[in-house]
Amino acid sequence: MTINQLRYVIAIAKASSMSEASSKLYISQPALSASIAELEEEVGISIFERNNRGVKLTDDGAEFLVYAKQVVGQYSLMEDRYLAKEHLYDHFSVSTQHFDFAVQAFTDTVKHFGPDAYRFSIRETMTHEVLEHVRDRVSEIGIVSYSKDNRAVLVKLLREYKLDFQPLRVCDAYVYVWDNHEFAGRKEISLEELQDYPFISFEQNNESDFYLSEEALGNYSFSKMIKSSDRATSMELIAQLNGYSIGSGMLAGEDKKLKGLVAIRLKEEDPLTIGYLTRTGSELSEYAKYYIETLNQLSGNK
Repeated sequence: MTINQLRYVIAIAKASSMSEASSKLYISQPALSASIAELEEEVGISIFERNNRGVKLTDDGAEFLVYAKQVVGQYSLMEDRYLAKEHLYDHFSVSTQHFDFAVQAFTDTVKHFGPDAYRFSIRETMTHEVLEHVRDRVSEIGIVSYSKDNRAVLVKLLREYKLDFQPLRVCDAYVYVWDNHEFAGRKEISLEELQDYPFISFEQNNESDFYLSEEALGNYSFSKMIKSSDRATSMELIAQLNGYSIGSGMLAGEDKKLKGLVAIRLKEEDPLTIGYLTRTGSELSEYAKYYIETLNQLSGNK
């Protein structure tokens, strides 16, 4: 079993087809298939089920994937820190749902310390990956939120992953529209009034769209929905399609505007609890401590 084989498994699971994975890995499809077959024979399980529509993980393969991600993540961290003189650089990393204040806290942290040489990372990603990144030490801090509907699922995962959650703020649900939208001047609005407009939602993995949604009202039946994995893309969709998203309102500042967006309070109540994650029992770096201090200030949790 090699690190490359583990990376192949991760790439195939993400792509859901051998051809797409082989293209991204820059190896031939026959070579990729042969390498996976050798790995399956070595470990004594079938990792993937193959059919005319592509490949999908078996139950054993899904469990294997969890361990593969942990091993590859740890190996990558060792590469970053110890190979090619990477140990000469300071390291700090954050994984977050799509929160503007989390990015601002990160930039404030970099400006505050201003180290001579560093390798810092901030990743805006799906909820389950935020949790996995902190669990697997890919990131030191994670930023997530939960509503009343998915709190139980998140708490269960935190316990399984041995993560601590510290709340920053509980926020009412707000709708974000572009500042030229016909509802932009409203102080309050209902989802029923918005039914003719597309709801722009941040994409999770297919199995956990509802349970790990980062938006409030995750169980609401939206008639028009577009999923996006990128914040800039989501804003473009809102602007061009007269769409809307759902957020916390606190990210918009005192004037309820954020880069062209206007925040309107939702009549439907579903408060979001936003907070940060750390590994249970971990000793935080000076960067992490300052970052958390800045998060508290920006969220009003002083």
